[in-house]
Amino acid sequence: MSAPAKTNRLGLTREDYKGSPSTLCPGCGHDAITNHLQAAAFEYGLEPQRMIKLSGIGCSSKTTNYFMNLSHGFNSVHGRMPSIATGAMLANGELMAVGVSGDGDTASIGIGQFIHLVRRNVKIVYVIENNGVYGLTKGQFSATADVGSKAKSGVANELFPLDCCALAIELGCGFVARSFSGDGKQLIPLIKGALSHRGTAIIDVISPCVTFNNHDGSTKSYPFVKEHDEPIHEVGFVPFYEEIRVDFEPGMTKDVPLPDGSRVTLRKLERDYDPTDRMEALRLIHESREAGELLTGLLHIDTTRPSFNERLDLDDSAPLSCMPQEKLRPSRAALDEIMRALM
Repeated sequence: MSAPAKTNRLGLTREDYKGSPSTLCPGCGHDAITNHLQAAAFEYGLEPQRMIKLSGIGCSSKTTNYFMNLSHGFNSVHGRMPSIATGAMLANGELMAVGVSGDGDTASIGIGQFIHLVRRNVKIVYVIENNGVYGLTKGQFSATADVGSKAKSGVANELFPLDCCALAIELGCGFVARSFSGDGKQLIPLIKGALSHRGTAIIDVISPCVTFNNHDGSTKSYPFVKEHDEPIHEVGFVPFYEEIRVDFEPGMTKDVPLPDGSRVTLRKLERDYDPTDRMEALRLIHESREAGELLTGLLHIDTTRPSFNERLDLDDSAPLSCMPQEKLRPSRAALDEIMRALM
């Protein structure tokens, strides 16, 4: 007789967080990210019915179908997922939004949408599945491809890459991380930390395309990433509903509190790095790019910025989508007063 399946604090099993079978290429890094998202949601104890999954167009944007069948979902047009996410979270701020996008969907056609989502600080975990190519349309370079990186055809990219993490930090994002699809030990606690963040949480995940970008000369292949990965710390996560026990060692750990009472614990490796220092984060990103390193870990965190819903001072007694029309619609007297003020 087999042992009963392990359950989380909600009494759900890991199976309850699965979705439809993947149709992506065998070995695709995106499927590894899907597994890490499932594990993070299960360990965090996330209620599937509270989650809304959002995506755009591309191989990456198909992955929302592969986890959490019991949650809500919306697949938008190419590059427009941030607008849908903004509307959904304004209508119902009680939802837990997880957006999955790609380097083409985010850094090319959707870059304007991405910028405004971040600067507004919409509460969403935004996962960028970054492989440096358009895998759905035969492997052309995307805007995140490094200078000199070679395509499968042998052509080298000559254009400077767009770094989504550096851009997010410049725009004031309060949770910015980078990881590798093959590093679940690092990525799972980063996702759990992002789920606890009050605002936009960006996780740029290098996710090699096994069909078009996993060859010699590619800077986003499995061999290249494993050889050049430079973790700035080890990441652990302590949820708010558990007793906080951290193995402190003077000068070796940093405990970062999150808005819901949870904590991200960083254990320093070779670098003496403070992720709350915004300018140091930008300097280190540029320095690692010049050195040909792939810097991974929690790059920057700031839990003081109010979310978009808080900044708009929305009534938190009930979601806008659940309020009656008489509470949402201005009265005749209020409209008359507005008109008089415009005369």
